Amino acid sequence: MFELDYRLQNDCVEVGALMLNRILLMKDANYPWLILVPQRDDISEIYQLDEDDQEQLIWESTFVAERLMKTFDGDKMNIAALGNVVPQLHIHHVMRKKTDPAWPNPVWGAVPPKAYTKAGLRQRVEQLQTAFETSIFKPAGLPE
Repeated sequence: MFELDYRLQNDCVEVGALMLNRILLMKDANYPWLILVPQRDDISEIYQLDEDDQEQLIWESTFVAERLMKTFDGDKMNIAALGNVVPQLHIHHVMRKKTDPAWPNPVWGAVPPKAYTKAGLRQRVEQLQTAFETSIFKPAGLPE
């Protein structure tokens, strides 16, 4: 049975799910930052997914990236699957603006994470759920 890594559970809130991936929002209000996690056991690399899942991952990644760029009027989309600290396969989607606090450098370690307020977190999740509204998107519950 699929289980989300405890570090992703601690660092993120769930926005919803597509056919393959859970969509998580990183708890860092500095950037619109989502993480896709394929709901497959014991996978740490994209090449370990079967061919159908690899195609679905690319489709869902593209879908999320396009919706993020449109919703937040981004300048650049950064997509990365690192896994050095969290071995469970997860793909970061960070919408960047030339005015963000880390531009043009990578976001990791550039500035301290900025916590969302409770209201701000709920608003961001609702905004994302609206952006992803399709027949294949299943929204998660809103944060308390």
